[in-house]
Amino acid sequence: MVLLYFRRAIIEVTHMKMTQKKHNDVLILYPEGKITLGDGDQELGEAVRTELEKGVRKILIDFAKVSYLDSSGIGELVGCFTSIKNKNGELRICGMNAKIFGLMKMTSLHSVFEVRDTEAEALSDF
Repeated sequence: MVLLYFRRAIIEVTHMKMTQKKHNDVLILYPEGKITLGDGDQELGEAVRTELEKGVRKILIDFAKVSYLDSSGIGELVGCFTSIKNKNGELRICGMNAKIFGLMKMTSLHSVFEVRDTEAEALSDF
């Protein structure tokens, strides 16, 4: 975490963390923090594209520890979806909090993405 001081205001800058694990032939990505313009959006896309280049074709993104997603994050998620589909792969998403899922519904993307409540549900029929 970096704290910036600017004319008596303190602005907290956090960076998204990303961990991953493999479950059979499915790569599970665990972003943590905010996925916003300049903070996490590019990291998410880079993680997906790097794994696609390694031959991974099934990717699950678990949003359980994502606190906020803005329009840049949504755009990067759509970019990930497109990259995966172009490689004949599959993308699933799980663990979204109510606010993020509400944003997905508002943009009608919940009908585009395979969204599940839990990681176990997402993996069960991959």
